[in-house]
Amino acid sequence: MRIVIAEDSTLFREGLSRLLTDAGHEIAAKVGTAGDTITAVRREQPDLAIIDIMMPPDNTDDGARAARTLRAQMPSLPIVLLSQKIETRHSVELVSSGYFGYLLKDRLFDVDDFLEALRRVAGGGSALDPEVVSRLLGPGRRNDPLSTLSRREREVLQLMAEGRSNRGIAHKLSLTGRTVETHVCSILAKLGLVESEQDNRRVQAVLAYLGARR
Repeated sequence: MRIVIAEDSTLFREGLSRLLTDAGHEIAAKVGTAGDTITAVRREQPDLAIIDIMMPPDNTDDGARAARTLRAQMPSLPIVLLSQKIETRHSVELVSSGYFGYLLKDRLFDVDDFLEALRRVAGGGSALDPEVVSRLLGPGRRNDPLSTLSRREREVLQLMAEGRSNRGIAHKLSLTGRTVETHVCSILAKLGLVESEQDNRRVQAVLAYLGARR
């Protein structure tokens, strides 16, 4: 893939560039500000953009705002946001159209998982950090439909929200594929959602529901 890296920390940016290059990807551009991010992505038309949420000029959510601007202009642009802390608002806003990942920097030590997350996003799916999903699945309103889910169903729902396929969920939880399918059907029925054969649409529907209730 051709990738644009938008990260204001030179050390982190160069380390990420080296990791991706060693994995066979091409770095189309490396930038350090939100404004340069928009310019570089428009110019390079990359296969994937990796963007830090906190970037100059304000060092608040400039990167996330740049990502929203790019998504509005390029709806099928795969975007992975990186962050030092959990912030669910941006994940809910951007994940609804797929091609989106939100990963915490402190959890990028597993290189294989990180590269797999990038591939999943580039393919139109989602890749959300487990801690972000846990925040989304936390205690909700009174009469919360999630309260009707069993413990195992909540585990399956969390992995669904991370962007994992039924096969990936089965491997993670040491279940058979048929058992996972049964859990997924039960979850979607309890939440009043219609199941889709496309995993990314399924995840988008679940997260859209979870985001709407907050």
